[in-house]
Amino acid sequence: MTEKTILLPDSEQKPEYTRDQKAKKPSVSIITPAFNEAVIVVENLLVLSNYMQTLSEQYDWEIMVINDGSTDGTGAIADEFSRHHPNIRVIHHSENRNLGAALQTGFNKASGDYVIVMDLDLTYSEHHIEAMLTKIRDSNADMVIASPYMKGGKNTSVPFFRLMLSRVVNWLMQWMAPGKISTFTGMVRAYKRSFLKKLNLKSTTYSINPEIIFKGQILRAKIVEIPAHLDWTRQNKFGKTRKSGIRIFNGIAGGLMSGFIFRPYIVFMTVGLIFLIVAFYIIAWIFIQTFQALPEIALELGNIEDRFGMAVAKVFQERPYSFMVGGITLVVALQILGIGFLSLQNKRYFDELFHINTTLLKEKENQEK
Repeated sequence: MTEKTILLPDSEQKPEYTRDQKAKKPSVSIITPAFNEAVIVVENLLVLSNYMQTLSEQYDWEIMVINDGSTDGTGAIADEFSRHHPNIRVIHHSENRNLGAALQTGFNKASGDYVIVMDLDLTYSEHHIEAMLTKIRDSNADMVIASPYMKGGKNTSVPFFRLMLSRVVNWLMQWMAPGKISTFTGMVRAYKRSFLKKLNLKSTTYSINPEIIFKGQILRAKIVEIPAHLDWTRQNKFGKTRKSGIRIFNGIAGGLMSGFIFRPYIVFMTVGLIFLIVAFYIIAWIFIQTFQALPEIALELGNIEDRFGMAVAKVFQERPYSFMVGGITLVVALQILGIGFLSLQNKRYFDELFHINTTLLKEKENQEK
């Protein structure tokens, strides 16, 4: 029997639930990739587990530590911690397979209705978990991104070079990708597990993060962001004693290359148009010089075609490199623009095939059920 809804002020409105709905709490799997995190693993897992205990009335939960081939004892320490904390699961890679492979392992093993990815260094604090869960449930989104680069987000104590590099990479991706996403490279996100099951992820590196967005956009997934606080204060205190395997700089560089997959034709067409403008400028300059030289050609040399040819020859004699540069630039521009149109066509084919394959996979899963 459905309980009656008590009308409250707008800020206090509660949804109406049946008794069965109240009994069944949504479940959450929190994935934390770890590579050589022995210095922080116990402290930060304790922070996460204590925080999730405060949400136990709302969610069933588990924390999955993906030990990505650590060589400093991270796996053994995490195993020992899990023996005293039943909500902690540790999954081991026998060797380092990088962030993308760690996340794919977590996605495949997760059992929750919602999947949260957190960085074990807690540069995004544990409080982002509830914020992301609230947003994904209220908005019925497929993915929620914790974004320090959107309006309302902020950064604290992030090394200058790392911050600038990350901002530039994300700005370039924002330019190349459709939509209004601000943070493509960040891995702190919330997902519906049903959405993750539709993705056929390939990347084993840091570029898995933009890959998920790219394939989500093809599937017309609802992707939203919430303002986040990226804070390196806690991480910086460890100094050189902590050797993280996330490989941030290499990861960001890889993310920049992966950004090309969103709309490669934009890059080609932009470069092609720049070359085309340069070529037209040089060609226009040649024509102007030719018409300026035309009055100097004697009238008795022949008709206008002959005189024009003589004027062109005179300009070529004085500036032969202008003809060479202009011609080569024009050819290069047309070639690059042609590649841009081909890449646009190929992207449309890829999007269509991805849609078809996803639909077939969904039908197969439904038949197996």
